[in-house]
Formats: sequence, C-alpha cells, structure tokens
Amino acid sequence: MSPLDPALIDAAGSAAAWPFEEARKLVARLERTGKKEVLFETGYGPSGLPHIGTFGEVARTSMVRHAFRLLTQDTVPTRLVAFSDDMDGLRKVPDNVPNKELLAASLNKPLTGVPDPFGTHDSFGAHNNARLRAFLDSFGFDYEFMSATECYRSGRFDATLRLVLERYDEVMAIMLPSLREERSATYSPFLPIHPETGHVMQVPIDEVRREEGTLVWRDPASGKRFETPVTGGHAKLQWKPDWAMRWVALGVDYEMAGKDLIDSVKLSSKIARALGAEPPDGFNYELFLDEQGQKISKSKGNGLTIEEWLRYGTPESLALFMYAKPREAKRLYFEVIPRHVDEYLAFLGRYDGQDWKQRLGNPAWHIHAGSPPAPETVATSGERAATISFSMLMNLVAVANSEDPAVLWAFIRRYAPDASPETHPVLDRLVGHAVAYYRDRVRAKKAFRAPTDAERAALAELSASLAGEAGSTDADALQAIVYEVGRTHFPDTSGKSKSPDGRPGVSQAWFGSIYNVLLGEARGPRFGSFIALYGVAETRALIEKALAGELIREHEAFLAQAA
Repeated sequence: MSPLDPALIDAAGSAAAWPFEEARKLVARLERTGKKEVLFETGYGPSGLPHIGTFGEVARTSMVRHAFRLLTQDTVPTRLVAFSDDMDGLRKVPDNVPNKELLAASLNKPLTGVPDPFGTHDSFGAHNNARLRAFLDSFGFDYEFMSATECYRSGRFDATLRLVLERYDEVMAIMLPSLREERSATYSPFLPIHPETGHVMQVPIDEVRREEGTLVWRDPASGKRFETPVTGGHAKLQWKPDWAMRWVALGVDYEMAGKDLIDSVKLSSKIARALGAEPPDGFNYELFLDEQGQKISKSKGNGLTIEEWLRYGTPESLALFMYAKPREAKRLYFEVIPRHVDEYLAFLGRYDGQDWKQRLGNPAWHIHAGSPPAPETVATSGERAATISFSMLMNLVAVANSEDPAVLWAFIRRYAPDASPETHPVLDRLVGHAVAYYRDRVRAKKAFRAPTDAERAALAELSASLAGEAGSTDADALQAIVYEVGRTHFPDTSGKSKSPDGRPGVSQAWFGSIYNVLLGEARGPRFGSFIALYGVAETRALIEKALAGELIREHEAFLAQAA
C-alpha cells in the first residue's frame, strides 16, 4: 500500500461503517493473540452450485478485510480462504443434474469420490469446486481456495485430528446436550471412511484408541469390525466439530455466518476452546426474506438467484445490497434491483466530492476496496456532465416503444452527442439491463389511466409551453417549465414548499399525474431530465397520445396479446 493521506488514516480510526467496526475487533484480537497475520475464511458446501448467499458472504468478508488493511496501514498480512467441505458424503441426488444414476450409485461417498455427472471433472466435488472458483473469479475476489479432501488426505489436519481424538470426551460433552436422545445414543464426532465401500459412515464408535490414533467401529450391514486411523483422510469429522477443528488447524481469525447458524457457532466455538484455541471473530448476518416477508427457501423456490439479479442489474448493485445493514433481515425480490442500481450510481457520483470521513461511510469505498472508479457521465449541450439513471433508461424503453438497444442509443446520442457504447460501456450494459427488466418485469404491470379534467388542462399547457424548446437538452430549463405549469395548476396549498420568490411550491400530485398518465407508473424520474433525454417533440407527442387515450388502448392491446 502506497503512503496514505494522514487525514484518511485519522478518519479510519473513527469510521462508523460496519466493516470498520468488525476490523477494529480484529485489531484488538491481534493485541491479545500476538499473531502476525489475519486469516479470513468463508465456507462452502459443494453438493450444489454457488448462489447469491455465497456471493454475499465472500463480499462482506472482503469488505471487513479491506477495512482492516486500512486500519493497520497494510502492515499485517491478510489472507482469505474459500474452504470447500468436499469430503462430505453425498446424502441425496440433486434435482438439477444430468446422469442422476451415476450419483444414485455413489450415495454416502465423499463428494470427491462421486463421479461427475457432467463429465468434465474427476468427481462431482471437483466439478462444483471448479464452478465455485469460476464464480468467485468472475467477481474479482482475492482469495485462496482450499479443499477439505486435500487437507484431510495430505496430513494438513492430522495434528489437530489427533488432538480431537485425545480430547474426545470433552468434545462429546459439548455435543451430546445439543442432540436428540436417539441420535446422542450413537453419536461420534468422527465419521470413519469405510475401507471397502468408500462410504462416509455415521456409526457408533466401539473403542477410542488415543495412543494408536485410531477408532474401532462395526459395519452395521455386515457386522465386520474395523480399526480406522483418524489421520490421512481415513476419517472425517461431523460438521460442527469439523468447523472447530478447521479453525484451529488453519488458525482462522474471522468467519461470519448466517443467523440460522448461531447455535452451531456457539458449539464449534466451545470445541475450539476445548482444543486450546480461541475461536474466530465474526458476526451472524440476517437471512433474506421474500417480497411477503417470508424466509427464502430453496424448496419453496421463493428466492432470487444471482443469475436473475445479474440479468437485470450490475454486480456493484448486488454488492451494495449485501453491504447495507447486514444484521437486519432484508427483502430480496426483483423490485429491489433497479433501486440498488441507481443508489450505487448515486453513491459513486458523490464520492469524489466527499472528505475522507464521508468516503469511508460511502458504500462505494467498500464495494471497490478503497478505489472506486470515476463515475461514467455524459456531457450535454444543455447542462453539466450528468449520469443517466437506470430508472430513466427503463422509462425511455417504455416510451420509445422499442426494445432494441440501438434505438435507445439513438436517443442517448442526441442527448449526449459524444456518448456511444464504446466510450460508455457501463451505460451500454445498463441499457441492456433496462431492456430486459422492462420486458420481463415492468411492461405487463403498467397501469395507465385517463387524465382528470384538471390534469388534461395542465398537460395541454405543458405541451404548449414546450413548443418553444424544440431540440433543447437543457434539463434544468425544461424542469423549470414543468415546475411552472405545475405551480399554476397544482399549487402546494399546504404552505410547506415555496419558491425563492415566495410563491407557493408545486403539489406532488402534479408529478404523480405525469407518471400515472404518461408513463403508467406510480413514480418516475425528474421529468425535465426525462424530456431532455427523450426529446421535446417526442414528449409533446407522448402527451397528445395520452390525451387521446391512445396509451391506454395500446397497453390494453398488449395485455390481450400477451394473454
């Protein structure tokens, strides 16, 4: 890290953003432990594909890591390990894979001992591990990948596994009170790997031979007794003892987990202490809810996949969703995507004008590891450089009556002649997202209505007032016209808003009328900016269609055809 601005260092010490709160816990931890590096970890079960929660956990952990690096001025080495529990036994055949018979014949084997139904890797575990790494790489995460199978078989875990065996009774005393009576009667923290079938065996242990480092157990099917070393990949641990063993063996300092794992974190932490180590710091983040406030469930299918988010929004908008209030339950559904796209653009746009204290509280700093890119703006003849919002683009798709990006770019280039897909790649991606979101999520839900008599008079005057502004892209001047017409027809009689000259302001009912009647929406963009982008002549034609009832008829025809 290059020499830092003293003001930045000072601001970091008191930064209130949650990643800095977590990072300060790690600074205090090092003072206690005397360690010279910090190891961050995230865990992954490779029986399925990476999902939106995987992204969230790695993104949030990375944010804490970046905050810690600033607090310590990068004098303490840090690592982030993405750990795959790929030695777990395959308990059921997933629904979303081909060649299910291959998996059905390998139930209870470690995932790295199950054939790959896709035929691309040595095992199902290896296939999903590759998907995980490609997934993380696509977002540019800085991490090290670790495989449970490799760690167990290479002997990396051997010393800690012998320690678990030595303290077997202490581990059992921690685990047994958490189990149902029927399970506690046969429970063992160790799962031997069957030397003949290769299955991960959940069986009672007849003898614990600490000196030999082995377990004696009986195959319930054949009655045959086996003596299995706990080292070298011949056995693995049940997941809660395994989690604790991994913390101890690798020296993990920080790992967060979902709220549903609070009890598991507590048990694993007790086991880590029984092994003579300090469990990692971290926090339990809240789980996602659907639009109705219900917990998201794979079986219900009420969630939002990462592929769906990235179809309609940017990776940065998803990172913003993960950054905001991680300890609060948040609704994860389609309608949050456009808002987070625009909120990210707004945060990025404010960043350069902020001091260090404000920047360290700006999500853009955390999303981009302290180095946010310059915002991509367009220059127009009528106003200073500006950002075209996602909501603006979606409304442009709607009124342009085209889902062809080239048609939308024709409007954009008229508004900002120097802009193009080549010079503005971020904007070009947003155009594609806006087209997809409007087509899939918005068009059928639009609700145009006929104007009232008062609205009809106001819209007719707005069209007439715009007649003298043909070709203008001055959003401020056009907004002034919208505002003046609104003041005449829809004055704010509450007295809460006034113009600088003391006259009444404009009732929000005026802007609601514009959005309802012209766009079929309850909310919309700053209308002067919309006129500048869409065009004065085109906006006047849109008003005429609305007054003639054509917008309602066109939408009804679309709905009938769609049905």
